[in-house]
Amino acid sequence: MAAGKSAVGRNLAKRLGRRFVDLDRAIEKSAGMKVRQIFEQKGERYFRELEKETLARVLNKQGQVIATGGGVVLDNDNLARLRAQSLVVGLNASIETLLKRVGNGTTRPLLQGADRRERIEAMLQARAERYAQAEITIDTTDLTLDQVVDRILEAAQGAE
Repeated sequence: MAAGKSAVGRNLAKRLGRRFVDLDRAIEKSAGMKVRQIFEQKGERYFRELEKETLARVLNKQGQVIATGGGVVLDNDNLARLRAQSLVVGLNASIETLLKRVGNGTTRPLLQGADRRERIEAMLQARAERYAQAEITIDTTDLTLDQVVDRILEAAQGAE
């Protein structure tokens, strides 16, 4: 959350001349409502089911850069699909940077009604093992968008 997935993904896709897919936007289009509304009206479990279906559908296409939500890897099938069908790039940043980037957190369903720092720290800790399975990990804390994209491209060349 707030590590830069959508912005980096969009710029990476542009540099590669590929289609960009923001998984959350694809879910919203499919559901006809915003992610925040899905969480509020149907709950996280329902959202995760939509996320899983949408990811499977999106991964069937080639030549694209996909930005997923940070929780997508919590599902074993999702993580296995991503690792089998794509190059998984993880983005992270310091807690201070994430707090600045999320602002008041009102558009972030998983930060509602909680101490933002505490909630972010707990999510990162709970997801650490999953995030560690990315083939490439980039800390975006002190990097510009272009620097992050450059590092991904350099690391991807080395991963081939």
